[in-house]
Amino acid sequence: MTPSETSGTGSEAPTPMALPDGWQPLPRAARWLFVLGNLFGFGLVALALLVPIGLLLRDTPLALPLALAVLVVLPAWGTWLGYRQYACTRWQLDAHGYTLRRGRLWQRETFVPRSRVQHLDLQRGPIERRFGLSTLVIHTAGTRHNAVATAGLSADDAEWLRNQLARWIEADDDDA
Repeated sequence: MTPSETSGTGSEAPTPMALPDGWQPLPRAARWLFVLGNLFGFGLVALALLVPIGLLLRDTPLALPLALAVLVVLPAWGTWLGYRQYACTRWQLDAHGYTLRRGRLWQRETFVPRSRVQHLDLQRGPIERRFGLSTLVIHTAGTRHNAVATAGLSADDAEWLRNQLARWIEADDDDA
């Protein structure tokens, strides 16, 4: 089953599948985007820590076990963290606006009222293209967070969201 289903028959735009509470999960392919990003970042930190371990603990028996622990534990933690970030990211589009919810322990919920949407961008990097994903960037009229980016959306869901939000912009322009 694909992450997007059609909401009816004929030429209606596909609408994403929602959880019972109305929040939309990211597609399974997005897991790899989160995992690979964290694995790469924590792997670089692990490699960078090998230099001070080698210089400061060169003549001690702790150097090799500590270096191996750093090379195993940090990338493993990054992988676990990537899975958790993926699992705790949800989005919702309703009549009031767009909401992005991230995190479990430290939850962040970003709400963009439909009247604040200025313009929209779809971004697809090489890894996202490989997994059929996109990043939707919603530029707002605010000053605190002038853009809200949602990475890991399926390409179909990102285009559907962009089209829905673009209709809001057009409707607001027509009302003015």
